[in-house]
Amino acid sequence: MSTKFKVCNCNHTMPLDAAAGAKLGAALGGEALPVANQLCRREVGAYLNALDGVDDVVVACTQEQALFSELAEQKGTVAPIRFVNIRETGGWSAQARDSLPKMAALLAAQTLPEPEPVPMVEYASAGRVLIIGPAERALRWAARLEQQLEVSVLLTSGRGSSGMQSRAFPVFSGERIHVKGWLGAFEVSWQQANPIDLETCIRCNACISACPEGAIDLTYQIDLDKCRDHRDCVKACGPIGAIDFQRSATERSGSFDLVFDLSEQPLITLHQPPQGYFAPGASEVRQTEASLQLTQMVGEFTKPKYFIYKEKLCAHSRNQQTGCNACIDVCSTAAIAGNGNLVKVTPNLCMGCGACTTVCPSGALTYAYPRAADMGQRIRTMLAAYAKAGGRQPALLLHSHEGGAELIGELGRTAQATRKLKGMPARVMPLALHHTASAGIDLWLAAIAYGATNVAILTTDEEAPQYLQALGEQIDVAQAILNGLGYQGTHLQLVRAGTPEGLDVALHELRPAEVAPQPAVFRVAADKRNTLEFAIEHLLKHAPVKPEEIPLPAASPFGRVNVNRDACTLCMSCVGACPESALADNPNLPQLRFIEKNCVQCGLCEKTCPENAISLTPRLLLTDAVKQPQVLNEAQPFHCIRCSKPFGTLQMIENMVAKLSLHGAFAGNIDRLKMCGDCRVVDMMENKREASVLDLKRPH
Repeated sequence: MSTKFKVCNCNHTMPLDAAAGAKLGAALGGEALPVANQLCRREVGAYLNALDGVDDVVVACTQEQALFSELAEQKGTVAPIRFVNIRETGGWSAQARDSLPKMAALLAAQTLPEPEPVPMVEYASAGRVLIIGPAERALRWAARLEQQLEVSVLLTSGRGSSGMQSRAFPVFSGERIHVKGWLGAFEVSWQQANPIDLETCIRCNACISACPEGAIDLTYQIDLDKCRDHRDCVKACGPIGAIDFQRSATERSGSFDLVFDLSEQPLITLHQPPQGYFAPGASEVRQTEASLQLTQMVGEFTKPKYFIYKEKLCAHSRNQQTGCNACIDVCSTAAIAGNGNLVKVTPNLCMGCGACTTVCPSGALTYAYPRAADMGQRIRTMLAAYAKAGGRQPALLLHSHEGGAELIGELGRTAQATRKLKGMPARVMPLALHHTASAGIDLWLAAIAYGATNVAILTTDEEAPQYLQALGEQIDVAQAILNGLGYQGTHLQLVRAGTPEGLDVALHELRPAEVAPQPAVFRVAADKRNTLEFAIEHLLKHAPVKPEEIPLPAASPFGRVNVNRDACTLCMSCVGACPESALADNPNLPQLRFIEKNCVQCGLCEKTCPENAISLTPRLLLTDAVKQPQVLNEAQPFHCIRCSKPFGTLQMIENMVAKLSLHGAFAGNIDRLKMCGDCRVVDMMENKREASVLDLKRPH
């Protein structure tokens, strides 16, 4: 199937004419593209005609996307329709006349097939909401929401409200509240702290009348600062039994679909709390907004499963020793936790930031929305179309599809309306991601290998602080590789902006860095380390400098294992711990061997070594030795003193004898430590038999 393009100069506000349409068509490998002036109004018929048939339709306008979608629905078309913004991203800028190659790139990206669908994560909510907070605030919102949701209330303080008289919904009170779970599956636990159990209380007011200090009001909670412990309230409550100053069973819990947390400080302090949890604080406006969202969260919902986890590649732990914790440390939703030697990712908590996949050194966690191969194809297609249209020194601006896209739109509109800003540079091509942390060093270096002179990552206030740190560390690694190969300039950087003015300045400060004279032809692989190998191989082939190795920062997924031969006993604990087969023994000789290509610098070998003989050196080795086994340590084999069979190493046996010779259990049998396992058993049996014979000969 072919693709039909509908391009408009938006009432002559962009420098697009028939000549520009011809250039765009040529760059896209087809005929000249007709350029409309008012596609959404006077020339809408041309758009409707394009909907005939089943060919893809790409509309170069997002301003009127709702209108175009509605018209397509009314017509009943089956043609797939995609929308792309060429106006704010280029046509409304000071360099608009030079932005044609970028427009071609943005249009070309829309011709790619849709990525394969990913598995979905399901939620089910019946609308059971727990409202948590002080009585005055929580009870007021409970009264407002009880007609729309199944309301329960957990009071954190009980003064200042009179809304408790009718039992319209369950009311609890407590402290030390703990909330975990997600939409449709929240588990909340708390401690019943007040002597009055609100679920047992019948609101008869007998306790209020009986209390001589006035320590009880219509929220039916005792102010323990006022109470003088007369227990008159207990007597007044009588057989109802709602008041107990000596209550021992104080643990309470419940299951809920939604949580409306009205506490001054949220109970869940994650940067991205789970779906179904709302904590608007004391702001009336935010409380109202959250309440409206709550009422919409009843029913069945789905979201993509954003990640793929390959257990065999995981370098988290071995033998109760933790090596790589990168994904756990960077996750802002607490969706990742250790699970024995592996990690466990809870899909219902994952919000799709992808930071875990960016910091994962082995590729055990990969991003699936979209997959790396799909994103690589998009990058390659954009850069190829840009070059075909005559563009030079291309730069990619990776941004989120929400905050980042909104800021880019604001920049374009401000530049066009006020002329005080320059707008998007002609060579900077925006590329939307679900989240800016989802693309990492493999895609960045692939983009540079494809010819991008800059890869800038736009961050707004959406990103958690640990994301910015992780992106910065990974950028340092990638930049060290590029500069180590002799490519001059700054290829990768974070662009931190919160205003159109700040973004305008940052984008125009980008300077093209040096890249290979020929773009790479490889395809981004599903495996992260394979992609890195392809990209580095291409960059090395054309590198101005060809070093044997490049020193790298500590966050590097590449490096060497160093062994102190004087301390190493060749016990091979490190071999058993290595998850990537970078360390191996020699079945024929007492040797410790190392294949640097496989090493992900997880540190498990270093932490496992009982002799503290191992250290790590981050680096990128660029010679053929990176793929060849290297002997890190070897020793003379020790021969059994009984049968002469080699077992262990001389150093290992000497160390063991030195450490155990004074131990009572070995002092009389130290030679057994110098025997192989078979001879040790034989020697023990012979000694036992000799002892039995002597015992029989001994007079009784």
